[in-house]
Amino acid sequence: MSEKYKPAFPRMAQLKTAVDLRNYLEKNDINLPFDDTLLPPTESPFNRSIQLKSGKTIGNSLCILPMEGWDGTTDGRPTDFTRNRWKKFAISGAKLLFGCEAVAVCHSGKANPNQLVLNTDTFSDFVDLREFILKEHTDAFGKTDDLLIGLQLTHSGRFCKPRSHKAFEAKILYSHPFLNSKFGMPADYPTLTDEEIDQIIEQYVEAAVLAQKAGFDFVDVKHCHGYLGHEFLSAVNREGRYGGSFENRTRYLRNIVAGIRQAAPGLEIGIRLSAFDMLPFKKGPVGSGIPESAEQYPFAFGGKSNGLGVDLTETKAFLSLAESLGIQLVCITGGSPYYNPHLMRPALFPPSDGYLPPEDPLIGVKRQIDVTNELKQAFPELVIIGSGYSYLQEWLPNVAQAVLQKGMADSIGFGRMVLSYPTMPADMIAGHSLVRNLICRTFSDCTTAPRNGLISGCYPLDPLYKKRPEAEQLKAIKESL
Repeated sequence: MSEKYKPAFPRMAQLKTAVDLRNYLEKNDINLPFDDTLLPPTESPFNRSIQLKSGKTIGNSLCILPMEGWDGTTDGRPTDFTRNRWKKFAISGAKLLFGCEAVAVCHSGKANPNQLVLNTDTFSDFVDLREFILKEHTDAFGKTDDLLIGLQLTHSGRFCKPRSHKAFEAKILYSHPFLNSKFGMPADYPTLTDEEIDQIIEQYVEAAVLAQKAGFDFVDVKHCHGYLGHEFLSAVNREGRYGGSFENRTRYLRNIVAGIRQAAPGLEIGIRLSAFDMLPFKKGPVGSGIPESAEQYPFAFGGKSNGLGVDLTETKAFLSLAESLGIQLVCITGGSPYYNPHLMRPALFPPSDGYLPPEDPLIGVKRQIDVTNELKQAFPELVIIGSGYSYLQEWLPNVAQAVLQKGMADSIGFGRMVLSYPTMPADMIAGHSLVRNLICRTFSDCTTAPRNGLISGCYPLDPLYKKRPEAEQLKAIKESL
């Protein structure tokens, strides 16, 4: 965003005391769980361990969400930038690493040319990455027997860009009334056949087998943010075995799970789920996001029929299915970064392809917390991880503590915050004061950079990226907006 941009809502750093925040929340009718004071470490819910039905223990109730950096090699291998990011995960203090980052199950399914891929050629790289995490975590905290490390497996579907940062090579399930045109696809763009879907399922299973052999504790079968797994859930007008009815739209998940159970017995399976969705948003006349216009919108899984609200009926049916399949780990998110990013990652400053916030970002935080809570109450045996907390900034610990104390989630997920402040979870667990100059202020540079073909990272606060030549390129891009 240009330096001239003045946010319509107060910056979180301006709410300097608990009274300031409470007054603001009450004035704007935002009912956000919040504790004025933090409990000492011996009483803190952050230190609460989680027991899985498999017998494994997660050492605390803080989690690192999967975050990729668009910084692998073109053949899907990690680089030093990748290892630097994974080190942040390892030293964070969180005992649940929910997927580490999105890893494609095939080259054609990559969201960008530099996304990691897990196959027989790259297998040893993932062995090394996991061992690297174990070493760094041991050096920082002394043990890893209560650390659970997952790997997120993905196919980017509609958003595949395997060979160019600019050219989509989309693999879609149906023609979407808004997304086809938004991303340059004609209405008659070819859709994946059932047979091609079967092949992708086989690639998921093959990748899961390799993940288990590499030592990962679980795989996250990604169903969020508009990528292929998520698109299945909205394929209401697709014909054939993988569309139409709820049973058909969840066949993809069922077949992947069945394949993994047979080929990789004992491997835990998790799901990161966009539990709700809405209409795509676009930049309005004054820059704020406005929804596309539609009287009926059947493509918002977990959303109301008009595309502008939350209805978790099918989401609960999906989690009931997941539970019946023996899945216990579920990480909740919402929407997509491609067409309604304010739902997924509340922020004051939008990325270059976004729009100014159409609502107070605290409303977006509250929405995710409320959805996560409703699902947790409906499925008490699932381990439910919440997302969307980074916007809270200094007040993240106070809200996170209240959420855990009230049983609204089992674990608190950290995303962008860990890129600038990797040890924030450890500081919360130890009861230390936060290091304010490391706190993510949601400038969205970590998204604007890759949207423009640059590696992702925290350019404002991380010295590694601040001194990179890409930082000057990014500055010029933002000034041109």
